[in-house]
Amino acid sequence: MDTLFGNTQAQADLSFPLTLAERYRPSTLDEFVGLPKAKQLFKKFLAHPKESSWLFVGASGTGKTSMALALAKLIPAELHHIPSQNCNLETIERVRRTCQYVPAAGFKAHLVLVDEADRMSEAAQVALLSKLDGTDKAPNTIWIFTCNATDRFEPRFLSRHFRVEFSTYAIAKDTAAFLEKVWDAEAPEAATKPNFTRLVKDANNNIREALMSLEMELMVA
Repeated sequence: MDTLFGNTQAQADLSFPLTLAERYRPSTLDEFVGLPKAKQLFKKFLAHPKESSWLFVGASGTGKTSMALALAKLIPAELHHIPSQNCNLETIERVRRTCQYVPAAGFKAHLVLVDEADRMSEAAQVALLSKLDGTDKAPNTIWIFTCNATDRFEPRFLSRHFRVEFSTYAIAKDTAAFLEKVWDAEAPEAATKPNFTRLVKDANNNIREALMSLEMELMVA
């Protein structure tokens, strides 16, 4: 049956390719650009994973969420991904109950990822205290919270995490080399290449933003 917007079967068959940021999201530690300390730390952690809570702090596009997703895959852990806007008391209790049980087949642990955790309410932070390090601690569970800054967090909440800084310091050269590698894979026949260093600079070392700019260059290559 046709609709105002065209044939419904045609719409159902329509599919879109992943963006470059999704297609080239790191899946191993060595694939991350920069972050030498974080990569060294988590290589050792992966050798002996344990119940713990982590706070990933850094600017947008530095790999915080990608690192959490990679860790979930490499452990491997059953992933419970909570966007900040959904991190309320009800969601916290639901996830905590889920983590009480043995992880699904093929997984060694639970991994709870809360993105943009600095947007959580103070009530949600307080509710998490006992679940991170106290009377209601979730067994066999790794918590990872990402944020751009820590000034909105309740002090007791901050004290319960291992804090990892995600810095853009000295990654411009490596990011430009990464963009060129992506370009060569996506447009091997292109006559000219964009200025990768300029793309990185304009994106302020935000790798996701730089990939988006590169994708626009590919559209007109």
